[in-house]
Amino acid sequence: MKTAMRNKEKDKLSVIRLVKSSLQNEQIKLGRELTEDESITVLNREVKQRKESLHEFKQANREDLASKQESDLSVLEGYMPQQLTEEEVEAIVKETITETSASSKADMGKVMSAIMPKVKGKADGGLVNQLVMKHLSN
Repeated sequence: MKTAMRNKEKDKLSVIRLVKSSLQNEQIKLGRELTEDESITVLNREVKQRKESLHEFKQANREDLASKQESDLSVLEGYMPQQLTEEEVEAIVKETITETSASSKADMGKVMSAIMPKVKGKADGGLVNQLVMKHLSN
């Protein structure tokens, strides 16, 4: 935050302040210090909100607001853990399906509940869901 202030990066500073506020609100809500996983969850929530807003602004042809959301997203993604590639996620999906002995789409919930803690903050839930669906339908 101090670096953004020194460099007079107003957009970056405002995003950092919003995230810091969200983290503090979550800390107050829980009544204790946040763990690293909880902090990542808050960051994921912020990223997801920006992506949803971006989608809505693009549908409404509001390029001015969409570009603001894109710049906010790029700042937020700099603080997120390194994302897994699709191949890495697919390997985790295959491994988890084998571990849980899942064989049909009826086992989707069991597989998803086993996978999500492994990829929390490192992969998009939609991608994970799509890959699980693909492998369980084969």
